[in-house]
Amino acid sequence: MEHKEEKKKKKYNQQEQNNRSSSDLAFKPSSEVKGLRFGVQFIVKSFTVRRATSLQLLHLLDLTQHHHHHHNNLTFPSITAYVPTNFTILAHQAWHTLTLGLGTNKSKVILFVFESEAIKLSVDQTWPVEIRLGEVNKRLIRRGLSGCEMARFKFRKGCLTFYVYAVRCSGLHEHQTLGSSRFERVDDLRTVLQSVVALKDFLDHTAMLALPRQCNITNNSCSTPVAMAY
Repeated sequence: MEHKEEKKKKKYNQQEQNNRSSSDLAFKPSSEVKGLRFGVQFIVKSFTVRRATSLQLLHLLDLTQHHHHHHNNLTFPSITAYVPTNFTILAHQAWHTLTLGLGTNKSKVILFVFESEAIKLSVDQTWPVEIRLGEVNKRLIRRGLSGCEMARFKFRKGCLTFYVYAVRCSGLHEHQTLGSSRFERVDDLRTVLQSVVALKDFLDHTAMLALPRQCNITNNSCSTPVAMAY
């Protein structure tokens, strides 16, 4: 009974965060925005993430059916996403086993929702295709988005933790003030946040390595998806 109550409370809290996020974006300078968190698991900083394709992003958010039904309109042209590499997936499992369960087996996914396609294209030309998690805060958030404003959201979904950043870098318009909530891609941001909240918890992302067509992380990798409260 307590397990069900805890699960229900977790879902309610994530829905509340999602509802507030659409209308109450708290933008801060990139230098003041919280980055990725590692706790005492310093070894995770050496693990890598790679840039995902548009189709892989749709699979990750479980939006492929929506994509087909809407004639390819949902492509998120202003979003850059980084997902764990195969090396990271295997390294997490090995570390978790070698430490007899004390080492974390949780990976991180980072999504940047930019205010315009132009900003995304400019950033993609300078950002690496693959990067160590320990370099994300410095190279992407602090240095790579210097002068920008960001709003940060964090969701734990089983063995995956999602970091979602709304980014505006075009300078403050006349109708904007520092820290204001106005964001041109708020619909894309809302869709992403709602999709992440709706995802079932990822139980064991290493299972997808056995699949012949494995190329991205998706909660549909297993034939029978199961939810588990963390």
